[in-house]
Amino acid sequence: MTSYKTPKITLVGAGPGDPELLTLKGLKALQTADVVLYDALVNPALLDHAPDDALKVFVGKRKHDHRFRQEEINTLLVEFANAYGHVVRLKGGDPFVFGRGHEEIAHARAWDIETDIVPGISSCISLPELQEVPVTRRGLNESFWVLTGTTRTGQLSDDIAVAARSSATAIILMGMSKLKEIAAIFSLHGKGDTPVLVIQNGSLPNERKVLGTVDTIAEKVTAAGLGHPGLIVIGEVVRLHPSFNFTEAARARQPALAQIPSHA
Repeated sequence: MTSYKTPKITLVGAGPGDPELLTLKGLKALQTADVVLYDALVNPALLDHAPDDALKVFVGKRKHDHRFRQEEINTLLVEFANAYGHVVRLKGGDPFVFGRGHEEIAHARAWDIETDIVPGISSCISLPELQEVPVTRRGLNESFWVLTGTTRTGQLSDDIAVAARSSATAIILMGMSKLKEIAAIFSLHGKGDTPVLVIQNGSLPNERKVLGTVDTIAEKVTAAGLGHPGLIVIGEVVRLHPSFNFTEAARARQPALAQIPSHA
């Protein structure tokens, strides 16, 4: 007879892709899981940390492939917790950054199920960092914005235009299919020469990147064949990338950069 286990759901951020970027607390949660429900952006290598007899259930969503609706995932979390005990909900990056993690926790608590939250390393900061691009740099910008490129209705977020009027670094997730539109908005606000970095499969061995400016990035990304998902970074901090080539004239337009050695 199987002993009863108290239902519990632990929401774990899996980090940006590299399995070694999982936190220690996330590792400990996986090691005690009875069930793991994992997303499309989770590195499959992380499942090896769960017990051999734990159930591993894929519930991921990709662009144009939402085989599980969010409501169905919420229901599965509760059902598995009641049936098996400890459920680890493993989500890419940090589950509270465009990850719908709060919705899942709120649903579990509505059913009086014990919950725990393990933050993850968010791709919006870590992937530029791994490219030696800081999201903030004294003298270049005073803030960074994390935006979705696509709203729940499939439209371009209105916040993109607001970000384009700012000097902040704009970090855009779920925006690859709207890259031309995003670039056009920034160009309209006089940002055509602003540098851009696009990263695909960040932190992984098959990572790819494209550097350009607002006016050139869409064409360069198309030529390179980058697809979904990808991270878009727009801002003067991208000039600090070791491979970003800029002219002395461009450096002269950026007094703060004039004191930084060129990597060209």
